[in-house]
Amino acid sequence: MSQSSGNRLPLAVLGVTVVCWAVAGLTGISGVHTGAAYHLFVMALLAVGLYGSTRGIALDELRGNIGVVVLAVTVGVLAKTALIAGVMYLVDSRPVSLVLGVAVAQIDPLSVAATLNRRMSGRAKSILSAWAAFDDPVTVLMVVYLSAFALGTPGVLSSGLADLGTSLLLNAAFAVAAIELWFVFRSRLVPVGMVPMGTVLVLAFAVVAVTQGLMLGVALAGLVVRPFAGHPRAERVLEKALTGALLLAGVALGVVLAGTVGPGSMGLLLKGLLLGVAAFGAQVVVGSLIAIRMSRYDRWCLALSQQNGLTAIVLALLLEPSFPGTVAVVGPAIVVTYLLFTAGGHVLDRIPLDRTPQTLPFPTIPSVGKSAA
Repeated sequence: MSQSSGNRLPLAVLGVTVVCWAVAGLTGISGVHTGAAYHLFVMALLAVGLYGSTRGIALDELRGNIGVVVLAVTVGVLAKTALIAGVMYLVDSRPVSLVLGVAVAQIDPLSVAATLNRRMSGRAKSILSAWAAFDDPVTVLMVVYLSAFALGTPGVLSSGLADLGTSLLLNAAFAVAAIELWFVFRSRLVPVGMVPMGTVLVLAFAVVAVTQGLMLGVALAGLVVRPFAGHPRAERVLEKALTGALLLAGVALGVVLAGTVGPGSMGLLLKGLLLGVAAFGAQVVVGSLIAIRMSRYDRWCLALSQQNGLTAIVLALLLEPSFPGTVAVVGPAIVVTYLLFTAGGHVLDRIPLDRTPQTLPFPTIPSVGKSAA
């Protein structure tokens, strides 16, 4: 994806959201997020986004930087969540501030696609790409269990870890089954049947994952189950499908906003502006620390890479029924992070390229064999 297209798509989503908001408001559409099919639709969008995030990762590059990537998607996500939630807690001391912090803690892969066209080193590109791909499923899991805490679900402190362990096992089992099935299919398919049969297989996996809520399994499967790799036409179709999912999320966001935002929502909108600034500031802090042993230019690239997209929109849509007003807060936050990300791009253009790291680089794990992609 080119840098220009990566910058235009958020504007297109914003335009779609505003138009659908206006149309839904004029036609009196409301309460969509309380419908029976709403949850399934949003989960399907989330599955598309998670698969799209991980299926493009270069596995050989990931192996060489696995330590830094794990640090980014675990400690990094937790640190960003804590920083964002801390700022929001000063405005709203309810536990929902913690949930909002998680909802915008991830990096949108589209912003990364635009950033990767810059003068970053290969190592910094692979780290940022994998970070953006894997922080999505991590934040999804965190939202599920922190939501239970914020809602005051009885026994959540005692049963939460057990539930989380069960969920992780189910997701891992799904991913292993999907990957094993893919290997069997791939070994028996002739090249001409790879894309159509692989598409059917991916859709079958998606149905199971969406109905059972196995979003982490979708992300893990995307590392290996790649029937479209090496087929440019199929890759273009997949890219259009991912773009379509993002635009559909914008449609849903606009419709839900029309039914939830009213004259008394100014406080929520202002809270959203603060949430966006907090999210971008948290990325500056955590990104700088993660990249502390990289060159000055690479550090700035990671520090200024915060932008929210499909996952943040979908999480807001999922949270709205349980936490009314979530979309009115997250919506403006997404706009703010986009504006700050765009301004950060101009900052990067003025930073001289310097490949001399300040200290010794992180140790890397040598690649073994070829990628399964």
